[in-house]
Amino acid sequence: MSVSSPTERTGRIVARMTARRRDEAHRTSTPLELFFDLCFVVAVAQAGISLVHALAENHFGGVLSYLFVFFGIWWAWMNFSWFASAYDCDDVPYRLLTLLQMAGVLVFAAGVSRAFDDGDWTLTVVGYILMRAALTSQWLRASRGETGAAARTTRRYAAGLLLCQAGWVGLLFAPADGQRWVFALLALAELSVPVIAERDHQTSWHPEHIIAERYGLFTIIVLGETIAAATVAVKSGLDEHHALDTLLPTAAGGLLIVFAAWWIYFAVPAHTYLRSNRQSIPWGYGHYVVFAAAAAIGAGLEVVVEHAIGEAHISAVSANAAVTVPTAGYLAMVWLIHIRHHASGTAQATLPVTAVAVLACTYAGDAAVLLAGLICAAATTVIALNTPGASAATA
Repeated sequence: MSVSSPTERTGRIVARMTARRRDEAHRTSTPLELFFDLCFVVAVAQAGISLVHALAENHFGGVLSYLFVFFGIWWAWMNFSWFASAYDCDDVPYRLLTLLQMAGVLVFAAGVSRAFDDGDWTLTVVGYILMRAALTSQWLRASRGETGAAARTTRRYAAGLLLCQAGWVGLLFAPADGQRWVFALLALAELSVPVIAERDHQTSWHPEHIIAERYGLFTIIVLGETIAAATVAVKSGLDEHHALDTLLPTAAGGLLIVFAAWWIYFAVPAHTYLRSNRQSIPWGYGHYVVFAAAAAIGAGLEVVVEHAIGEAHISAVSANAAVTVPTAGYLAMVWLIHIRHHASGTAQATLPVTAVAVLACTYAGDAAVLLAGLICAAATTVIALNTPGASAATA
């Protein structure tokens, strides 16, 4: 199939949307993709803020609301990223439809607090439908440039998205006590769309573009959001005239956790493992836990700081769990989708053991976060010294 080069794609008013090559050289994130990611940072921040408020007020049902909201954020981002890896023609219609998706993200973000506080999903569903309608149009565009099995795949994607969108509208009319069950069923339906659509033809996503450029950059963005949230929390504590030595252990431990999370994620070249949908779909779906946990660590650090200065109405164990549970979840999932495919011996067992040790830190009182950070730092050292290719991957 004849495919235009990246330079030929840029600046066109209207181009024929055809699949890009999987072996295309120098396939990097475009400025539009980076701009798209930044809009999602707003949604991630809103979800994190709402989670902090729920946990600090001892409303642990907020965890479920966070997981539901984050599913919409992650799934919309993921669908666009894989589509763009295969079909980014960078013409005017493509850019306008992508900007419409970004507008949907901002509407979704504006509705996050209502979904948390009042169980009102109206604004989040409206934002989600805006995102999905734009992506459906992109798939229909792609179908006009394809033939045979490739065209059937694009049409299945469009049909699947339309059916799911109808379901999300129906969610608004479901009884309040049944909405969470409807949400879970719709999430399963969404997850099944790529599996069904690509059953006889795989879209031409680019492994290195997906791993290093899209998922890697978004992981950095989410971890950066975590550092920002923790910094704001510590500053707030100091502004309330609390002593630095009260907050320093949490700040130091949180920094160690985030640094370790970055190092461990990039310790191995994951793109060498992704060869087909058999590996890529579980890998991509596993990132729901990776991203949600990474963002939740920042929220947890804020909760620990609020507890330290007497602003959170929860026990010390509950406050510590707000950091240790997502940290353990992050470590376990990164091991499952990344490290275990490359590591052996000591490195193979390091992250599962570390996840258990971090959970045990929940009961370490005021030193919990610092202790968890030191354990993560030790695990990072073991991974760096015992994983083949780790140095090259993080260079």
